[in-house]
Amino acid sequence: MTGVGFGAFVRRAHDAGQLVVQPRMGMSSPDLMRAGLLATRDTTATTVGTITLDSYTRVGDLESAKLAVLEGVALNGYPIVSHETATTLQVLAGIHDPGFPVQVRHGSAAPQDIFRALTAVGLDASEGGPVSYCLPYGRVPLRESVAHWAASCELLATLGASGADPHLETFGGCVLGQLCPPSLLVAVSVLEAIFFRRHGIRSISLSYAQQTDPRQDAEAVAALRSLCAQYLPNTDWHVVVYAYMGLFPETEEGVYRLLGKAAELTVASGSERLIVKTVAESRRIPSVAENVAALEYAAAVAAHTRRAPLDGTGTQTYAEASALVNAVLELDDDLGAGLLTAFSRGLLDVPYCLHPDNAGFSRSYIGADGRLYWSDIGKMPLNGIADVRPAQAITSADLLDSLSYVRRSYDRHDPEDAWPSQVPAPRGA
Repeated sequence: MTGVGFGAFVRRAHDAGQLVVQPRMGMSSPDLMRAGLLATRDTTATTVGTITLDSYTRVGDLESAKLAVLEGVALNGYPIVSHETATTLQVLAGIHDPGFPVQVRHGSAAPQDIFRALTAVGLDASEGGPVSYCLPYGRVPLRESVAHWAASCELLATLGASGADPHLETFGGCVLGQLCPPSLLVAVSVLEAIFFRRHGIRSISLSYAQQTDPRQDAEAVAALRSLCAQYLPNTDWHVVVYAYMGLFPETEEGVYRLLGKAAELTVASGSERLIVKTVAESRRIPSVAENVAALEYAAAVAAHTRRAPLDGTGTQTYAEASALVNAVLELDDDLGAGLLTAFSRGLLDVPYCLHPDNAGFSRSYIGADGRLYWSDIGKMPLNGIADVRPAQAITSADLLDSLSYVRRSYDRHDPEDAWPSQVPAPRGA
């Protein structure tokens, strides 16, 4: 049915003043997966459902996934390709509908089988991207990932002929998850969105992962939204913010303080959806109850936060991101080819990413003010634009210290640091 898809649901919620909150949830047992979707739907928040897939399916090892299903071995996600179609239809029966869309999340550089499986059960929303589901996750050549994602987008886009409005979310704003200056996250997210659009997808969300400094994050999301308006005409787009993707606080108080800041960022920036994290993130896979608690807390903070977006074009982040996007678009009319050229020349270069197709010249660090800065831009076209602050050589100890910066900052108790929007943490935090 037209107009009742994932993107349309998020748009209606936003227009009604509601933030859509979403877990990253996946269980291999069909019964447990169904219970998780039901709990997400029935929580006191405006939610969408998530089916996160297992690692075997993500890397295309479908034989191992199928064997695990046959032997009843628990996996770290739902093996949608290996379960019978009838099984997944039963998981979704009476749950997935226009009032509760469900997105499949996976992490695959070659998602064709996944897209075939999700469309076979009436789902039409997923996420990823040719860059973001290649560089951080394995050693699949970027050239192969670009080809796979072009074919996958076109496969998903065929659903439009039946009146559906298939939706894809870029993962580009989460590349490596941490220690990546926001301008590169914004640029990759925008480029992946343009890639989706050129391959037939009209409903798109663009991701941005919370980083180390709230003000810098606000500037980044404002830049992302401005670039969306510029580069995605005739597209139904929205922005999804991810709660911090790195080492999460170990105390419940620290967790909820950080999650609250993510909810405030999402609402204040005018963005539409938030991916939450839970009190269990630093220790283990979270339970359904812990996911529900995180969803409800984020929704409560959102209800006490007003929209106050910043100017999107007057910041350092915008200047850098715009330069990167323009440089790639000018390389080739075929954006896939342009992305390959950009990485081969180091025009896009993710710091601390070890993938063979990443140049590996760029470096970043956390400044004394908590913001992320470039210490080396490598060959990226940011000379005279980027605020480069050369730092002393970063040792492995320095890198580990930086990776735990957010955890330390939010676990440290400061009596003068009030809870976000004065919303108390759930009992027990």
